[in-house]
Amino acid sequence: MNCKVLLLVLLLVGCSDLVSDDTLTDGPYVQMQVNQWEALWVCQGQRKSYRFPPPVQDMSIEKCGQAAQLSPLPASRPDVTYPAAEKLAVISDIHGQFDLFKRLLVAHRIMDAQGNWLFGEGGLVISGDVFDRGPKQTEALWLIYQLQQQAQAAGGKVHFLLGNHETMVLNGDLRYLNEKYEKVANLLNRPFARLYGEDTLLGQWLRTRNVLVKIGDMLFLHGGLHPELAREGRTLDDINQVFTGQLVEDQDQPRQGFARYLHKTNGPIWYRGYFKDPQASQQDIDLLKQHFGVAHILVGHTTQKHIRALYNGDVIAIDSGIKGGESGEILLVEGQKFYRGLLDGGRVSL
Repeated sequence: MNCKVLLLVLLLVGCSDLVSDDTLTDGPYVQMQVNQWEALWVCQGQRKSYRFPPPVQDMSIEKCGQAAQLSPLPASRPDVTYPAAEKLAVISDIHGQFDLFKRLLVAHRIMDAQGNWLFGEGGLVISGDVFDRGPKQTEALWLIYQLQQQAQAAGGKVHFLLGNHETMVLNGDLRYLNEKYEKVANLLNRPFARLYGEDTLLGQWLRTRNVLVKIGDMLFLHGGLHPELAREGRTLDDINQVFTGQLVEDQDQPRQGFARYLHKTNGPIWYRGYFKDPQASQQDIDLLKQHFGVAHILVGHTTQKHIRALYNGDVIAIDSGIKGGESGEILLVEGQKFYRGLLDGGRVSL
């Protein structure tokens, strides 16, 4: 059956009578099974559940204005190292502020107003923390997932890196979850973390994301790399493999050794030593650059009023406060030139 026709004949198999808020809408959450998939939505305060055969190609699903483009998952984790790109856009710490995220992408022609990729062979880096705080994290995740597929087809690339809030949610730490999603979980009668379980499309996708990426002579990650990682001779592949290999902690076998270190204060999703005491020195940054073979380290996690350069431009802070829901910026890189991309589409040299 044609996928478009299938959308018209999806069978409604579950709809609860529970209504907590007649304006509450969210989803879809897609659970993957062998012979059928199930998509869950909350539509105006009611639970909706649809089952359909597994998609063998791209397929759109939508209910009450909440849509998703389903595509086959990649067979393996993305690479950690890529050649230099002619142009890059870099953003972090979206924290559920989908409208600001979309506005920045449209203003700088990374995509059009309908969510279609316009950036050609360019690259978009999202350096973690799409989850928590704001009320539209689901929309942001599906948009990134869709853009990833479109960029690949156009010869471009979307790199979505793990932040501390992705890691927290996957491990059931929901301290910063917007209250909307507590209601969603109750309406769907599932613990929230299970909506991103290993048997869900977005859950599997998140579990195959990296914690860092090197593009040309630039290193991107959420928090930062502690200088002792260079002194110990650690490689980017080693850091990424160990971190992601124990992304979700087994409670019966807690993380030990290097894996435990990477998931704690000085690890790549938590480290703030480029901004706060005990603060890394210029010598520390030079060591990191030399060891990992980069000219710039670009990080989010620690909020600034604007995107800014530190350590003589060696470190670039890209968390511009989008999480507040009122303003934000996107970093634009063209060759060796860096620009602050503003909400109105303007740009300012960094």
